[in-house]
Amino acid sequence: MTMASDIHTVPTDSLKTRADAMFRTKRLWSFGLPGLVLLYLVYAFFAFDLPGLIDRARPENGAILMRDIYSYKTHVERDNRTGEMSYAIEGERKGEYPEGTRPDWVTVKGDVTTVEMPDGHEVRYYPDHVEYEIPGYGTISARSEGRGVEATYPDGPMPDYISAARNRVMVVTDAGRVTITRNRTEVFRYFTGWELFFFTLDSPYHGLSAGELLSRATSGEAGAIWHDFWQNNMWRHADVAWALFETLLMAFLGTFGAALVALPLAFLAARNFTPLMLVRQFFRRIFDLCRGVDALIWTIVLSRAFGPGPMTGALAILLTDTGSFGKMFSEALENVDDKQIEGIRSTGAKPVQRYRFGVIPQVTPVLLSQVLYFFESNTRSATIIGAITGGGIGLLLTQAMITQKDWEEVTYYIILVVMLVFAMDSFSGWLRRKLIKGDDGGH
Repeated sequence: MTMASDIHTVPTDSLKTRADAMFRTKRLWSFGLPGLVLLYLVYAFFAFDLPGLIDRARPENGAILMRDIYSYKTHVERDNRTGEMSYAIEGERKGEYPEGTRPDWVTVKGDVTTVEMPDGHEVRYYPDHVEYEIPGYGTISARSEGRGVEATYPDGPMPDYISAARNRVMVVTDAGRVTITRNRTEVFRYFTGWELFFFTLDSPYHGLSAGELLSRATSGEAGAIWHDFWQNNMWRHADVAWALFETLLMAFLGTFGAALVALPLAFLAARNFTPLMLVRQFFRRIFDLCRGVDALIWTIVLSRAFGPGPMTGALAILLTDTGSFGKMFSEALENVDDKQIEGIRSTGAKPVQRYRFGVIPQVTPVLLSQVLYFFESNTRSATIIGAITGGGIGLLLTQAMITQKDWEEVTYYIILVVMLVFAMDSFSGWLRRKLIKGDDGGH
C-alpha cells in the first residue's frame, strides 16, 4: 500500500505544480500585457507632445477647411493703398468678374461700396476706412494706420469670432469672413456648390439653365458648349482627364512591366527549376533588394537620375513590384504538380515546351490574380508617386493643396481618384473572372 501511495502521490504533486505555474503565467500575461500597453500609451502621450498638439489645435481653421470643401467663396477686395476694387470667385484671376460687372449683392453709391451678406450683415467700404455691421453686436470700424490697422469695437466683451491684432483684424461668422490688413480689405461670402465648374464667367453659357443649354445644343451650339466646358481654365477638365490617364498609365506600365520581368527570373529563383543554390540565392536577394526599398524611395532616386515625369513613376513601380512578383511567382512555381510536367515530358517535349504546357497553365490563375490585385493597388499608389515625379493626378492634387484655398478642387481630385480605384476594382474583378474562370460574371 505504501508503494502504491507513493507512486500516485508523486505525479499528482508534479501535475499540481505544473498547473500552478501555468496559472501564474496566465495571470502574468493577463495583467502584464495590458500594463505594458498602458505604459506605452503614457509614453506616447508625452513623447508625441499630445498636450502641445491640443494646445496648438485651431478648430476654427478646420471649420473653414470643411466649409471650403462643399462651397465656394466670392472675394470682394479693396486695395487700401489705391482704393481699387476687384471681384473674383475664389480670389483667382481666372475667376475675376469682367470689367464693369460685379455680384448683384454689391452696390456702389458714390464713394461707398456696400456688400450685403446673409442674416443682415453688411460691410461698407468708405474711401478712408471700412465698417462691418453685425446684427446683435454693433459696428466695427477699421482703417489702415502706419504699419498696422486701427480698429474700434462696440462696448462690451469682444466675441470669440473676432480675431484682433495690431496688423490684422479677422471676423468669421456664419455670414462670411472679413479680413482687414494694412494693404487690403477682403470680404469672403460663401455659397454652396462649386461655382464655375461647368463654365467660367467669360463664357456665354455661364448661368444658363440645363434647359437653355439643351436648347442651344440642339440649335447647333453643341460643339461650342462642349469646348467651353472641356477647356474651362478654372477647373481644367481636359488637363484633369489627361492627368488621370497618366496615373493609370503609370500603374499599368509599372505593374505589367514588373510581371514580364519577374516571371522568367522567378524560374531562376525556384528550387525545383534551378538546383544550383548560388544562382537561386543571387536572384532571391535581387528580389529582396527591389521590394525592400519602397516605391517612394525609388521614385526619389530615379527622379534624380532621369528627371521628373510619369515614366519615372512607372519605373519606380516596376522596380518595387519586380521584387514582390519575383518572390510570389517563385513560390508558386515551387508548388506546381510534378505529375503534369512528367506527363508532358513523356511525350518527348523539350524543356521550353514542358514549361509552356506543364507549368504555366498551373500557375496562371495565381499569377493573374496577383498581378491584377497589384494593378488595382498601384492605381492608388500612382497618385502619391505622381506628386513626387510631377505627373498624373497626384501633381494636380499637390498643387491644389499647396494653395491652401481651393479645397473644393482638392475634394474634386480625391473623388476622381476614388472613382478611378472603384472602376479599376470592378474591371480587375471582371477580368479575373473572365480569364481565370472563363465567364463574364453574368451567367
